Amino acid sequence: MEQWLAVSAGYVGFALEAMAVLIIAVGSVKTFIAGLGTMLFKPSLHDAIREVWLDYARYLIGGLTFQLAADIVSTTIAPTWDDIGRLAAIAVTRTFLSYFLERDLGDIRERRQVASEAED
Repeated sequence: MEQWLAVSAGYVGFALEAMAVLIIAVGSVKTFIAGLGTMLFKPSLHDAIREVWLDYARYLIGGLTFQLAADIVSTTIAPTWDDIGRLAAIAVTRTFLSYFLERDLGDIRERRQVASEAED
């Protein structure tokens, strides 16, 4: 039974890592195309470029979330201190990225609301 659990955890961990890579790859390609278009056609719009980066940050956070899940699954069977340290580093990185992304999104929402009220 324990061996079956270890094998299952390995497959689930691998699938979650593959999902993380896919999310980050899709986000990177999308951001490259959107960023290039924004820089070429809207070079003076700081907010447009910032939105491209914020969108990319969402993909990175999504990828990190799946990576964290993969590491949690992988460390369920006899974790080493190295595994636990890697898990902690990913968790801290994801927490900081989430905090700053939410702060930036709040700033953008506030700016949009002020701009919307100014138009009315």
